[in-house]
Amino acid sequence: MQSIFRGGMSLKINILQLKEHGTVVEIRQDVVHVTGLTNCMNGQLVNIGVSAQGVIVGFDVDYVLVLLVREGAPVKPGDRVVSTMEQFKVPVGYGFIGRTVNALGVPMDNLGPVKEDTMHTIFTQAPTVLERTPLNEVVQMGTKIIDMTLPVGHGQRMLIIGDRMTGKTTIGLDAIINQKGRDVICIYCCIGKSESALGKVIEVFDNKGVWEYGMIVAATASDTMGQQYLAPYVACSLGEYFMHEKGKRVLVVFDDFTKHAWAYRQISLLLERAPGRDAYPGDIFYIHSQLVERAGQMKAERGGGTMTHLPIVETLQGDVAGYIPSNIISMTDGQIYLNSMLFGEGFKPAIDMGLSVSRIGNKVQWNAMKKQAGMLKLEFVRYKELERLTRIKAGVSAEVEHKLKQGKCLEELLKQEENAPIPMEEQVMVLYAFQVGFLKTTEPADVKGKLARYIKEVKTCRPDIVEEMIKTRMLTDKMKEGLNEQLKKFADTPL
Repeated sequence: MQSIFRGGMSLKINILQLKEHGTVVEIRQDVVHVTGLTNCMNGQLVNIGVSAQGVIVGFDVDYVLVLLVREGAPVKPGDRVVSTMEQFKVPVGYGFIGRTVNALGVPMDNLGPVKEDTMHTIFTQAPTVLERTPLNEVVQMGTKIIDMTLPVGHGQRMLIIGDRMTGKTTIGLDAIINQKGRDVICIYCCIGKSESALGKVIEVFDNKGVWEYGMIVAATASDTMGQQYLAPYVACSLGEYFMHEKGKRVLVVFDDFTKHAWAYRQISLLLERAPGRDAYPGDIFYIHSQLVERAGQMKAERGGGTMTHLPIVETLQGDVAGYIPSNIISMTDGQIYLNSMLFGEGFKPAIDMGLSVSRIGNKVQWNAMKKQAGMLKLEFVRYKELERLTRIKAGVSAEVEHKLKQGKCLEELLKQEENAPIPMEEQVMVLYAFQVGFLKTTEPADVKGKLARYIKEVKTCRPDIVEEMIKTRMLTDKMKEGLNEQLKKFADTPL
């Protein structure tokens, strides 16, 4: 508050409510140069002309740089600019569940307006270490090879990386589908993808009942660079509302950060910032780390909520050492690498276990899974190496032939159809069957059918084992005895 005298009277004025006026001097695509705003701040919202809005993203000696985020009437030089003295905020709340919105929180699904609970600043600081608590619960991804060997914890930042058309989006969507009934709010953030690709995601949401607990924040390739740049921040803000205000568990899939980096590179070049490696600006690392650091598990006094990030990055011909991939690998808690060669061979999901890692490890994994999957990753990597070595040889010994057959059975066990996540308890039962030699005499082509009949039989005859496993997340000796009884019934039974 500040006191001023006018006509012998003292008036109290809140200087934060004073508005500045400026003028547009130049427009470069989505970047506007404005003069006259001497007391503005980064991230502040401004109104331009009749109906356009922008957010301040930089400063020069003579003018302020504004990124257009909402353009009604065309912006032209000479238009008046009015500062709002507030940071850019978007509406958030439960009303967004089941809806598709753009990077400004405006509905795109023709279902009417969304009633927000409150407004949330999109450029916020990540929670400090003192506000967080160690991760202690696994995200049930529904993809067998991930849940068994690359467990993801609630609050983790797990990168999904690989060449185009290798199944990266499918991994993220399967994780979202598998959260049904688990009290997890899911957000799919589309950045720079085509309208047809977004349409396929919406179709999956429709067919799998994801709208009950999920939402989509979309900025497609036809949208402005500003909206593509802001989309992940808006998705984070929606997730933070549920995490901080409601103590909920949130899962956010960013598809993808490569196109977000492209959008920021274009904006930065228009802002006349000096390009660095691969023409990206020097602060591209900070931009992405600022986003992924907003994930985590909060302490009880902060609501106890969690937000898990699954950023997707596209590589070019498997080059994980590229600028953007290597940046994001260094700031996440592990990566799921999809190999185009494995995809071409028919191994789907085409996850390369040699290059994939989870830095949370098995700390959050079910105890029942932890004991069974200890050497699984090593077994599979050894099999793939042996397969490559023997591919060019005309004949191999009986021992090598047996190892190859067992490895092929393991490969068939790990294969999975898209958009068909597998519950964790079924994964434990399948893995236990493999470890005790249930598939030792089974032909690889018969693995899928045999395991399906075994799971069905256990669920029918011994539902108590399944219920106890879900409740305790353990595999006790008594439960193993029950599973062994079911396995004996199928050991020599023809398909």
